[in-house]
Amino acid sequence: MTVPRCVRDAVLLAVTVPAAATAQGAGRLVEWPTYGGDAGGMKYSTLADIHRGNVSALAPAWRWNTGDAASPPADSGRPARPGNFQATPLMINDTLYLPTPLNVVVALDASNGRELWRFDPGAYRAGQPSNGTGLVHRGVAAWSDGHSRRIFINSRWRLIALDAATGKPIPSFGSNGEVDLTAQLDRAVNRRHYTNTSPPVVWGDLVILGNGVGDRLAYKGDPPGDVQAFDVRTGRRVWAFRTVPVAGEAGNETWEQDSWRFTGHTNVWAPFTVDSARGLVYLPVGTPSNDWYGGRRPGANLFGEAIVALDARTGTRVWHYQLVHHGLWDYDLPAPPNVVTIRAGARRTDAVVVPTKQGWIFAFDRVTGKPLWPIEERAVPPSDVPGERAWPTQPAPSKPKAFAQQGFGADDVIAFTPAVKAAALAQLQLFVSGPLYTPPSLKGTITNPGAIGGAGWGGAAFDPETNLLYVKATNSPALWKLARRATPSDTNDNDYFTDLGGSSLGVVVPGFEKDAAGKPVPPLPINKPPYGTLTAIDLATGETRWQVPLGDTPSVRTHPALAGVTLPPALGVAGSPGPLATRGGLVFASGGGNTLYAFDARDGRVRWSHDLGTMGYANPMTYRTRAGRQFVVIATGAGANTSLRAFALP
Repeated sequence: MTVPRCVRDAVLLAVTVPAAATAQGAGRLVEWPTYGGDAGGMKYSTLADIHRGNVSALAPAWRWNTGDAASPPADSGRPARPGNFQATPLMINDTLYLPTPLNVVVALDASNGRELWRFDPGAYRAGQPSNGTGLVHRGVAAWSDGHSRRIFINSRWRLIALDAATGKPIPSFGSNGEVDLTAQLDRAVNRRHYTNTSPPVVWGDLVILGNGVGDRLAYKGDPPGDVQAFDVRTGRRVWAFRTVPVAGEAGNETWEQDSWRFTGHTNVWAPFTVDSARGLVYLPVGTPSNDWYGGRRPGANLFGEAIVALDARTGTRVWHYQLVHHGLWDYDLPAPPNVVTIRAGARRTDAVVVPTKQGWIFAFDRVTGKPLWPIEERAVPPSDVPGERAWPTQPAPSKPKAFAQQGFGADDVIAFTPAVKAAALAQLQLFVSGPLYTPPSLKGTITNPGAIGGAGWGGAAFDPETNLLYVKATNSPALWKLARRATPSDTNDNDYFTDLGGSSLGVVVPGFEKDAAGKPVPPLPINKPPYGTLTAIDLATGETRWQVPLGDTPSVRTHPALAGVTLPPALGVAGSPGPLATRGGLVFASGGGNTLYAFDARDGRVRWSHDLGTMGYANPMTYRTRAGRQFVVIATGAGANTSLRAFALP
């Protein structure tokens, strides 16, 4: 339902544009028309009104509250809850378009945050999704024929087309403005197990999208990861690409014992990107089911955890490169591939760059799929889990070097005091540890990077003028402990499942289990900081230009076991959001913490920061209105405490 809203939801802090800014207003309107700023997802803006010389004056401009309810009503199942506010808005023609965590689509005046319209698809009525995060959504997509504009949201199992002017569904699209994304899959699925968290992409007159499936769903015939393309006007399905190939299709031979017949997931939940001129769409594919045990899907399992280039016109595969064979670590390709042009002297290289959870950047010729730097197949540890055949090698790029911690051992534990180090080493001895790609085990394996990376869904930003790629890393190990199902059956696609069994990687230091009030003290991370970093990589050479901690972790800084200890100025923060680069020589990022930073793009020095008071768990974006004012915007908060925050110069 579309309900007009008034200014009451926008907290206007500094809306009036002063004369000086109006004078600058001769500057043209600069939009942010796609999730990543351009179809190729560079997350780069040519704006330089805000630059390293004046960013210290950046201040709050306006704030808009989503109005999401903490526990909206559900027609069935467990009531849904809104998760983190992860959206990056589009800005087109002085209007912002974005979804709230509850998938409510809104249009805001880009100058002041005034709400223009909202559309509530009722995503919460189907109850809690199976993804474990609550309801979240990262963005919408837009299409225009030059006369009218449509906004698309893929809300759970529905693709919905809205009139950009009014927020009302387009009756001629599908059935009364929506398409059931499960209707034409090869097998019937439980729609409550099929969801979407990232926006679709638009190429020409097609809207193209994947889907999400909860990692812990693991049964035969669970939802597949087919990528589908629909006509933007009618909603007719134009093509589909199977990420698990059927008999007769290339890659089917990598699914031994006919496991292709029942294996699901292998989905593309992260955003796609497009080479618009060539009509190539790039898919970052996720892990097959189940994420940590592959005994019932022997083989390399194409196109799981591969970068796949499709002809956007037909859905035909052009090339692929598998970055994890027979995945066992939940190392989905988590981020939108960056479609970039690298300039080195007179040489130009059209490339696609893939940030990974493993903490590596893989770079390819975007037309042929040839790696820009050699990729080696390295031997990795075998599995000791009955029935599991871990793949003997995994790809490793020769350049760039890893931007995140990889592997785990005694030298990697937190060690600020002898007591803290001893507690961490004692915890380490309880589990299996080793190099990257040490498989999950019955004892429990410490995997580093963990499930959120490395890189996360926020991905990387690329400056086409300097060839620098900026990527946020999380350094947070995970524990994967397998347990045998009590009654394995043919309805399951796994004999083992992940069972942490109460074990935790958190380090409890003897004598510091509770605070002075008797409340439990949160455990320390098992690993050394930094827990989050921002890295600049020169894609012309493959060399790292600089790396700095991004954010801080207050629970470590204030831990009673570390009282009186001199800690690093910044510990870094774990989180998936990525950066924004601008021509003003700045890189904006929160990294998932409570502070928004502006880093100097040349050396990583912090030029400005602002305490958000709550988590900034989204990619920031920027734009300039017709009035000539540049804004930097970020979504903040979680649950019922969610708002969009805008910053500008006075």
